[in-house]
Amino acid sequence: MRKKLLGWLIWVVVLSGLLIIVGIVSLCIGTSAVPLKKVLPLIFKIREGVEYSILVDIRLPRILLGFAVGGGLSLAGVLLQGMFRNPLVEPYTLGISGGAALGVCINIVLGLKNSLAGFSLPLSGFIGAMIVILVVYFLSARKGILKIHGLLLTGVMISFIASSFIMLMMALSRTEDLQGIVFWIMGSLEEPKWSLIQLAIGVSLLSLVLSYFLSVRLNALALGEEEARHLGVNTETSKRFLFIIASLLTGCCVAVTGIIGFVGLAVPHFVRMFVGQDHRILLISAYLSGAIFLIISDTIARTIILPLELPVGVVTGIIGGIIFVYALTKRGVEL
Repeated sequence: MRKKLLGWLIWVVVLSGLLIIVGIVSLCIGTSAVPLKKVLPLIFKIREGVEYSILVDIRLPRILLGFAVGGGLSLAGVLLQGMFRNPLVEPYTLGISGGAALGVCINIVLGLKNSLAGFSLPLSGFIGAMIVILVVYFLSARKGILKIHGLLLTGVMISFIASSFIMLMMALSRTEDLQGIVFWIMGSLEEPKWSLIQLAIGVSLLSLVLSYFLSVRLNALALGEEEARHLGVNTETSKRFLFIIASLLTGCCVAVTGIIGFVGLAVPHFVRMFVGQDHRILLISAYLSGAIFLIISDTIARTIILPLELPVGVVTGIIGGIIFVYALTKRGVEL
């Protein structure tokens, strides 16, 4: 047991170190490169000038948001895959992203996006996500039992319905509204409001802490619900907590950044190849790896075709798809 704990500690330290390195590199590179030796003095001592503004007002918020959202989506993917015992489930499978996107589309078409001091779009996205979560839950709960297969199928169908309404609104909307809808759907870490960034970080870290109280139950659920009950696990309560944590976390992430795909699907698969199936190490490893992955993807998105910037969702889709295919072809990864 001591050897296992030591191995887990090494993984956490290595991933934390990689996260710090990736964050510092992301701070340095961009349209205007900032030498590494000037980063810390600019942030903590000089605190003025164009380079300071670039670091603190533009790049640092994106890195912090990438940490929160990348880690959050990856964590939600681990929770849902463990809950459904299905490696193809991801945070967006339950229709949460579709509900958020539909809420944002309605907001843009009605011309409300500039109201509420700029908080209107995230609020609309979160309300749309919450409505879908409630609908999926109450349609799938029967006599106090949360039907896993019903939950999954209901979420997929609602996702299709939301997507159809979104396409209808895009077809009928004005050109400027269409551009706003497409930009939001592609996802972006460009969020100037520190209050939203702080909220995303708080929700993300709180979800990580709460999920650790369910890590042993997730290990038991991996054996099947019947076996988990024999081990003394209250499966219905566990499923509800897992669903609530993953859904609220996903809804918050999508509301702030838009739809950023493949993080919650590809990263958990890749991490399992190295740390194994035990959720006591898988949760934190997937969280840190998701944060690393999204920060790297965002750095690529804003630098690969300078001075233009790609939507980060395009980069995560390409890289995440390659990682997912690679993970599936490795021995020991089962569908």
